[in-house]
Amino acid sequence: MLELSGAFWQPCVLHAAVKLDVFTAIGDGQTGIETLAQKIGSAYNGVERLLNALVAMKLLGKSGDMFVNVPAGREFLCRESSKYIGHIILHHHHLVQGWGQLDRAVQSGQTIRNRSAFSKEEWRESFLLGMFNLAMNLAPRLVPLIDLSSKHHLLDLGGGPGTYAIHFCLSNPQLKATVYDLPTTRPFAEKTIEKFKLTDRICFLAGDYMEDDITGNYDAAWLSHILHGEGPDECQTLIHKAVSVLQPGGTVIVHDFILNNTMDGPLFPALFSLNMLLGTSSGQSYSEQQIRQMLSAAGVKDIHRLAVQTPNDSGIIVGTV
Repeated sequence: MLELSGAFWQPCVLHAAVKLDVFTAIGDGQTGIETLAQKIGSAYNGVERLLNALVAMKLLGKSGDMFVNVPAGREFLCRESSKYIGHIILHHHHLVQGWGQLDRAVQSGQTIRNRSAFSKEEWRESFLLGMFNLAMNLAPRLVPLIDLSSKHHLLDLGGGPGTYAIHFCLSNPQLKATVYDLPTTRPFAEKTIEKFKLTDRICFLAGDYMEDDITGNYDAAWLSHILHGEGPDECQTLIHKAVSVLQPGGTVIVHDFILNNTMDGPLFPALFSLNMLLGTSSGQSYSEQQIRQMLSAAGVKDIHRLAVQTPNDSGIIVGTV
């Protein structure tokens, strides 16, 4: 119990190292404490203790007085890497203050986190880039499991930078896609789509999917990690909106952190539901049964769950209109 209670110390060490860009500063070589302290503009004694803690956590290697990145650190924690996950780690860092007030949220049943904080450029950047990096690592594993070979127009609802739309189009040459998200997301999305040379096949449609109508005509809809941000009634409305723009025979795909039907596991979706309590008015994790019922109520048939394994226990449920 004491080990569990103090487990937050290790994430704080990782957050500090990423925020100070320690792993990028070390790079592919080896670095001494004084050199690194100068690179990251920090005090010698603080850097010394941080580096030794990172070695103890097996996030750095050490030979004499020199420190090196371990393979996982080079792959995931150096900014130059295509698999960099530092942005989502910084997003987690921004959530720490809210998690420290979880007791208040449980007592009141209301959000603690100030949503206006996410309007800060630093917070919003870490969130958007973090979601992008996670999706870039996960999409190549998930997209091949979903057959869109007969589909021609995909709606990526709440698709952010369009990462999944990009990978679906790369895997299905006949497919075009529309990314529907808030206007503030457009610059990032269009820049990302252009980077993959898919501007002729992927467009961005600006809007608020809860407040505005969804326009267009599609034969597939991808709802990835958007249901957990809303309450049950809002989720039902959102699914109805998505289904309403699908052609007969169209496919609707829900990707989210899915609880078991007794709502007490797996661990990450259960914890994530508390994260939604801290930061949203009615968001939560949903069980497979709840998502199936929402889809069925919107007229979706042939509902089934795909067999997938992801690092954070996300799941995929598919149905046909």
